[in-house]
Amino acid sequence: MIRPVAFGFNEQTAASNAFQNKIIDSNAQEHALQEFDRFVKVLRDNGVDVTVIDDTLKPHTPDSIFPNNWVSFHADGNIFLYPMQAENRRLERREDIISIVEDSFKVNRIEDLSRFEIEGKYLEGTGSMVLDRKNKIAYACLSPRTNIDVLNQFCEETDYKAVTFAAFDQNHTAIYHTNVLMGVGSRFAVICLDSIENVNEKDKVVASLKANGKEIIAISFDQMNHFAGNLLEVKNQAGETLIVMSATAYNAFNEQQKALLSNYGKLIYADINTIETIGGGSARCMMAEVHLPVV
Repeated sequence: MIRPVAFGFNEQTAASNAFQNKIIDSNAQEHALQEFDRFVKVLRDNGVDVTVIDDTLKPHTPDSIFPNNWVSFHADGNIFLYPMQAENRRLERREDIISIVEDSFKVNRIEDLSRFEIEGKYLEGTGSMVLDRKNKIAYACLSPRTNIDVLNQFCEETDYKAVTFAAFDQNHTAIYHTNVLMGVGSRFAVICLDSIENVNEKDKVVASLKANGKEIIAISFDQMNHFAGNLLEVKNQAGETLIVMSATAYNAFNEQQKALLSNYGKLIYADINTIETIGGGSARCMMAEVHLPVV
C-alpha cells in the first residue's frame, strides 16, 4: 500500500472515471492520509501483513494511493507492470518499490507490459481485470483503459482465460474499471449484473462464475456506486479469510447480503470517504496483494 503525500483530484483521469468528484477540499491530502493510516491499522489489527511505502513529492502522482493499477504479484514468482492511460499515472511505476518486495519474496521475472503505451493501448492491472487466481480466469469489461490486445498478451503469458464484456452505469456511461462493478473471492462473486447490458455477455459471465463454484451476490447500480463491488478477499497471518471493503461499501450492503458474504470470511472495513469521493477508487484499489512465494 502506498502512503500518500500529495493526494488530490486527478484531472487526467476524470474524463473516463465517473466515480471521481471534483470537490473543493484544501485539506484533501491531510484527510486522505488520516483515512489511509486508519485503514492500514484496521488491516493490521486483523492480522494482515501490510507493507506500507511512502509516496514521493516528485514526481507529482495524485493517484499513487491506488497501486493495484500499475503492478500485480503472482504465485509463480512473476511480477507484471501495466500500461496506464494517464501520463501522470505512469510515473507511479517505481523500481525501488519492486526492490523492496524482492527483499522479502522470491521473484522469477518481471514482465513489463507498459511498452503498449506507445501504441495507445492500456491495461490497468487488477483494476482492468478481476482475477480468479485459482481458476486462472481474468474478467474484464473492455474500455479505453482495458484494451483487448494487452489483455490477450497478459493471458498468453500467464495461461489465464479472458472473459470479456461491455459494462455501463445507470446513465449508460462506460464503466472505467472492472473492479468497481465486481469482486471475485475463492467461493463467491459480488457483481452488478445490471451493468452488463448485452444478454449473451451477461449469461457468459454468470455461467463462468457458476462453473467455477462462485455464489453470486448481485448488487444494484446504487450499491455499485457506493463501491460495494470494490472489495478484496485476503488471508491474514493466521490463515483466516477476510473480506476487505470500505465503510461506504459495507453500509451499502443489505443485511441479507452481509450474511451471505460472512459465510466466506470476516467482513472488515474502514472509512475512506475522501479517497473515494475525490479519487474515484475504493478499498480494493488501495491494495496490491502479494501472492509471490516468501523468501
